[in-house]
Amino acid sequence: MMDKQNIYRYIDKKQHTLWELSDKIWDYSELSMLEFKSAAEYIRVLEAEGFTVQKNLCGISTAFSGSFGSGRPIIGILGEYDALSGLSQKAGSVEHKPLVEGGCGQGCGHNLLGAGSLGAAMAIKHEIEAGNLKGTVIFYGCPGEEGCAGKTFMAREGVFRKLDAALAWHPGDTNEITTGSNAASMQVEYSFHGIAAHAADDPYNGRSALDAAELMNVGVQFLREHMRPKESIHYSFADAGGLSPNVVQPTAKLIYMVRGETVQKAKALLKRVDNIARGAALMTDTTVTSRQIDGTASTVSNHVLEEVLYQNLCAAPLPEYTEDEVAFAAALKSTYHTSDLPGKRTAEDWKIRTFVMEKTQGGSVPLNNFVMPYSPSNTFSPGSSDVGDVSWLTPTAQFTAVTWTSGSPGHSWQNVSIGKTPIAYKGIALAAKVLAGAAADLMEDPALLERAREEFEAATSEGYDCPIGREVKPTAG
Repeated sequence: MMDKQNIYRYIDKKQHTLWELSDKIWDYSELSMLEFKSAAEYIRVLEAEGFTVQKNLCGISTAFSGSFGSGRPIIGILGEYDALSGLSQKAGSVEHKPLVEGGCGQGCGHNLLGAGSLGAAMAIKHEIEAGNLKGTVIFYGCPGEEGCAGKTFMAREGVFRKLDAALAWHPGDTNEITTGSNAASMQVEYSFHGIAAHAADDPYNGRSALDAAELMNVGVQFLREHMRPKESIHYSFADAGGLSPNVVQPTAKLIYMVRGETVQKAKALLKRVDNIARGAALMTDTTVTSRQIDGTASTVSNHVLEEVLYQNLCAAPLPEYTEDEVAFAAALKSTYHTSDLPGKRTAEDWKIRTFVMEKTQGGSVPLNNFVMPYSPSNTFSPGSSDVGDVSWLTPTAQFTAVTWTSGSPGHSWQNVSIGKTPIAYKGIALAAKVLAGAAADLMEDPALLERAREEFEAATSEGYDCPIGREVKPTAG
């Protein structure tokens, strides 16, 4: 097997390029499917580094790929770059200080995610050029993870089927392999239409869309008792009809997210929600239309690839933090109102819990500088990810690397604040080294890919049930 030190040294050499890229994406903080500046910056770097770039992938203006090499194996590395609304925040601050009130911010660390993934692709390209590896590496610019499930639209077009394996990572508060499965999801917008009227003079001539929306919510509350244990439903008001209480509201709009253990089960639950919406419209003499926004499939674990990632996570040099960095992390950690237990493990998982508590001195350590133990698992997570759709088309595995303070809440201003600091930069480098090391192992050892493919074929024998139909179009914002 090749000397991984060559890979590590190359990534260290390129670290300033990765930091600058990450910082620019942090600065742009563009919402799903609106990442025009971010995509352009990635494309600029890819072209400057000698990758062959394909723009407008699957007809999505902010989706792209950069490839290098020839022949098999073909290893895909996934990148993201979209931001979240309402999370604008000054970098490096331990106080909540929005740069722009109501503005956007990288609360999920996708500026770091994309930079780390691109760093890995660059390192593999360098090794192919040097004659140390044979095959093809493809960096995928995947837009809209937060609000549109961009990878699902790419998967619907079969983009990932040609890969021998796909690798991914995510910023986090632990160095840990992601294993097990998670929920499939369906996101649908329900628009109710009624008749406006004066609420005092002639309410009998009005037909309240707001009443219909509220009745739908009540109906779904009663549905919750009759759902399977691994199913959940969430909703928000996108339009409550208006601000005037003396008007019978003629419009109202709800967005529902329906989750199930599989796409099939999520679709079945969604049909029941659809019926409730129609019933609410019937009760109020209004009409309702629906539009699916997106969907994601459950994730198919690949323990062969997870083990490869784990070996590389253990082999790569972990970051060393300065006293100032630890002090900053501790100050930021003091603003959290969540569990101190890394990975948010349950109390029943005594083995992991004991390990973590020992490593973190009872949860008092602000930065986790160790690797979480790994064992293949079929555990279920109630969350959803569009990486799941990739995993139905090719063997896929992913992990988290420390970029945030331990116990950090997801989608928070604290994650935005730390995303432009040396702590986050060190996480980028670690992620790039792990991804590149794993990709190199797969390129060098065909037996690993064969075993991963065998496991994949067995786990996906029923075939990919895409959660979105051809009529569903990517939605910006």
